[in-house]
Amino acid sequence: MNPTTKPILICDVTLRDGSHAVAHQLTAAQMEVYARAAEKAGIGILEIGHGNGLGASSLQVGLAATDDRTLLRAVRPCLSRTRLGVFVIPGFATINHDLKPAIQDGADVVKVASHCTEADTTQRLIGFARESGKETFGVLMMSHMAPKETLLEESRKMQSYGAEGVILMDSAGAYLPEDVAEKVRFLVEHLSIPVGFHSHNNLGMAVANALEAARHGATILDGTARGFGAGAGNAPIEVMVGVLQKAGFATGVDLYGILDAVAVAEREVITTVPSIRGISLVSGLAGVFSGFAKHVERVAKEYAVDPRDVFFELGRRRAVAGQEDLIIDVAIELADKGGKNRGHP
Repeated sequence: MNPTTKPILICDVTLRDGSHAVAHQLTAAQMEVYARAAEKAGIGILEIGHGNGLGASSLQVGLAATDDRTLLRAVRPCLSRTRLGVFVIPGFATINHDLKPAIQDGADVVKVASHCTEADTTQRLIGFARESGKETFGVLMMSHMAPKETLLEESRKMQSYGAEGVILMDSAGAYLPEDVAEKVRFLVEHLSIPVGFHSHNNLGMAVANALEAARHGATILDGTARGFGAGAGNAPIEVMVGVLQKAGFATGVDLYGILDAVAVAEREVITTVPSIRGISLVSGLAGVFSGFAKHVERVAKEYAVDPRDVFFELGRRRAVAGQEDLIIDVAIELADKGGKNRGHP
């Protein structure tokens, strides 16, 4: 397929998804220095905050080092061309306690996310963001778990609520390029709003999948500096931008600028560069949320079971983000069976 004539909107989620990689301990100072570099590079949207979005700081998914409002107020003065984005999951965030203050603190773009079959939960948040005059996108997490027809149905719900685009999130890093092509193309053909894609790199396919999404009509793509993110990380934004430009797509991002921004991130933000470890690969093969990795390894050690077995069993049970308690249930059951491998998929 020939490259689209439409420009690709690059959304940099280094300071949001990257938060997963450091147990949500990014500071306002770290965010400020990277935000200035992203602004110079011409990034379209810079998304910041707790890895699970506004209001998510908790014992269950991780306590943040710094509260949402402090982070937003620190980053807002650093951006002029680049729009400031926030991520919202119903259940973690509420309108009055989280979204309204974020908008007051200068958020330009709101992404409202749900599990890929639960778009109904996003209606009030999408509606409020649009009524507040903010650019608003819907996000379908764990999108590998639903067929294209279901994704279209859920996307149409978000479109009817006022979403100005829908982004398919490969939360588990489970997609192959042909999966991306099938689902993105189908949504592009049947929706009247833009389609986007958010890659994870568990199978080593993050950049290839982003390129495939663009080739089939996606015009919004997420990435992070050096792939800094949950599990095996995201599409490395510097590689993604370079590959897109080589393939003939316009991103509006200066290549040298994003390389300089990544250098800043390496000095000031990234403590560990994500890699495809065995547990991350298994997570992708099992189709389980990348952010479960640390929880799975800790619980598996406590109950003396193989973390790979835990991941494959979580995949069989179609576990999703927010079901961290299920990890303990699975580990206990495997331990009761003597830790025997129940067999790979």
